[in-house]
Amino acid sequence: MPVLDLSSSAVDLTRTICDIPSVSDDEGALADAIAAAVADLAHLEVYRDGDTIVARTNLGRAKRVVIAGHIDTVPINANLPTRDVDIDGEPHLWGRGTVDMKAGVAVQLKLAVELTDPRVDITWMWYDHEEVAADLNGLTRLARTRPDLFAGDFAILGEPSNGQVEGGCNGNLRAIVRTSGTRAHSARAWVGDNAIHRAAPILARLAEYRPRDVEVEGLVYREGLNAVRIAGGVAGNVIPDACEVEVNYRFAPSLDGEQASQHVREVFAGFDVEVIDLAEGARPGLDAALAQEFVRAVGAEPRPKYGWTDVARFSAMGMPAVNFGPGDPSLAHHDEERVPLRQIDDVERGLRAWLTQS
Repeated sequence: MPVLDLSSSAVDLTRTICDIPSVSDDEGALADAIAAAVADLAHLEVYRDGDTIVARTNLGRAKRVVIAGHIDTVPINANLPTRDVDIDGEPHLWGRGTVDMKAGVAVQLKLAVELTDPRVDITWMWYDHEEVAADLNGLTRLARTRPDLFAGDFAILGEPSNGQVEGGCNGNLRAIVRTSGTRAHSARAWVGDNAIHRAAPILARLAEYRPRDVEVEGLVYREGLNAVRIAGGVAGNVIPDACEVEVNYRFAPSLDGEQASQHVREVFAGFDVEVIDLAEGARPGLDAALAQEFVRAVGAEPRPKYGWTDVARFSAMGMPAVNFGPGDPSLAHHDEERVPLRQIDDVERGLRAWLTQS
C-alpha cells in the first residue's frame, strides 16, 4: 500500500498522491493510503464508507465547516507520473490530477493533520466517483448511510479555482434527442427513411443556439448547450431507422432542474427528448456570514463557477458552499494538466489563516 508522509509539504504531497493512479472506479489504493495516514490522529474521528474517508474534529466549537475534495480523476492519457515543468518562468507540477483536484486534496490532508485546535470544528471529506454519474458519487452514498456527517454551517470544495473563491455552480443536464425512420437496403434508399438525416434539424438548432449569460446574486454565469455524442447506423448497406443525439446543457443556478428540462424540451420541440442525467446548480451563497469572513480572510474576489461541482449538494442541504482550490479550471481533464506550485502554497496559507484566526 502506498504511504503518505503528511509531514511533507503540500507540494510534495501533491506529487505523491497524483502518482497514485485513482481513475474513477479505481480509487482503492489512494483511499487506503489516506485512511491509514489519518487513522491514528488523536484529534480526529475517522469514518470510512467504501472509498470515501471522513475525518472530523469534535471540539465543541460554535460553528462547523465541511471541507471536501474528490480523490478520483478522469482517465490517464500518458500524463503520469508527474513531472516538474517551467511555464513562462514559473514552476508547475504537470500530470493527471494536479488540477482536478489532487492539489486541493493535498492541501486538505496537510491541514487536517496539523490543525489540532482550529477556531471552528472541521469535517474533512475525501470521496470517490465524482467524475462519473451522480448516483455513483461517494457523497451520494454517504448522504444515505450517514447524513449526520453533513451537518455544518459552511462548506468549501477544493475544486480548482486559480486560488480564488468561486461561488455556487452551474447545473448540468444531459438529454437524448431521438429520431426514427424506416430501415431499407441502401441500394434502394427511397424505400426507407433515414433517421440520421432526420437529425439534421437537431444539429441546426444547436448551431443557431445562443447561450445566455445570467447574473445571479452579483455573479455572471455562462450557459452552454452542445451536442456531445451522436449514435446511429446498422450496417454499411442499411438505411438506419434510429438516431440519438446526446446534448449537454450547463444552466445558470437561477433555474432549477425542472425549468432546465423544460427549456431543453422547448429547444427541441417536435422531437423525442429524454433527460438522462440531471444535477441541480447552486446559488453563490456568499451572503452567509461565514462565507463573507472566508472571502475577506483569503483576500479573494468572488467569481462564478461555470462547471458543476458538489457545492450544489451542500447548497441543497441548506449549507452555503464555495469552491476554493489551486489550479486553472480550464486545464481540468486536459492532457497538459498542470498546477503552479505557488498556488498550492497560497491556498494552504489562506485556508490555514482563516481556520486558525482568533
